[in-house]
Amino acid sequence: MLHGKTILVTGGTGSFGRAFVRTVLKKYPDIKRLVIYSRDELKQYEMAQTFSDRDYPGLRYFIGDIRDVSRLRRALEGIDIVIHAAAMKQVPTAEYNPFECIKTNVLGSQNLIEACLDSKVQRVIALSTDKAAAPINLYGATKLCADKLFVAANNIKGTRNIIFSVVRYGNVMGSRGSVIPFFINKRASGTLPVTDPRMTRFNISLQDGVDMVLWSITSCAGGEIFVPKIPSYLITDVAKAIAPECKIEIVGVRPGEKIHEEMITASDSFNTVDLGRHYAILPSSGNYSTEDYCQRMEARPVEPGFVYNSGTNPDFLTVDQLRQLINQYIEDSRTG
Repeated sequence: MLHGKTILVTGGTGSFGRAFVRTVLKKYPDIKRLVIYSRDELKQYEMAQTFSDRDYPGLRYFIGDIRDVSRLRRALEGIDIVIHAAAMKQVPTAEYNPFECIKTNVLGSQNLIEACLDSKVQRVIALSTDKAAAPINLYGATKLCADKLFVAANNIKGTRNIIFSVVRYGNVMGSRGSVIPFFINKRASGTLPVTDPRMTRFNISLQDGVDMVLWSITSCAGGEIFVPKIPSYLITDVAKAIAPECKIEIVGVRPGEKIHEEMITASDSFNTVDLGRHYAILPSSGNYSTEDYCQRMEARPVEPGFVYNSGTNPDFLTVDQLRQLINQYIEDSRTG
């Protein structure tokens, strides 16, 4: 799939970027070029201690910001595939700094699209979030805008041999700023703060997220928002799995936070198909019909009004299952 290809990963020093690079270098050691594009020189230096261009001759580290379209154009020279993982992701930070969030998540996405159209890129896969479905905070709203931009980019590509698609998934287990490392750090205090005892979230491992993105590169037709079928968990069960001896303190829902996360809304259901392991929200207008897509991908439309919600999801992780996954996350973080 990627033999002889050139790939650029925006936000390549983040949790996803590191896992993606590790997987690609393991599976495709002869990859022609793999470019890590990010703005943090310290993170690039630290990442290079694990993945050096001496050990991996195709590896490149580019300092750059997705707000800088001229730098993007330079970085995209000779690139075949782009994975867009760069974003401003912390909900409270986005609420307090809305202009900066919009510049990165919305205008940065536009910059990347325009730079890809000006280059010879063939595939663009943008990472989204469950917070983009029926958003109630600025982060989710900017990611919904970004999703719309990448989907609509297929309408303006002209005769270019390029496809834009989106992968949307829930909370990545153990990623920076997520609940698991937060609870692990807090358990020594004897108390774990929980916003609401009813709160649920979707869960996906970093590796599953990487595998889904790799799958989407060869499976996309253009304009889809791919959504994985993944389990949910109760926040209180995560607390019990990490520190059953700790007291749980209910602190209340933060501004811009949902009780349950949603990845497919009832309004999306009319354009959504079931692919077996994944769902795909298809564009309302494009170069193919739902019927054509279902025939090509062996998919079937979901029922009108279908909702994919972490609270009503039939697949929930138990405390024991969470404990096993958390232990695996801790082991992976030590060795990765």
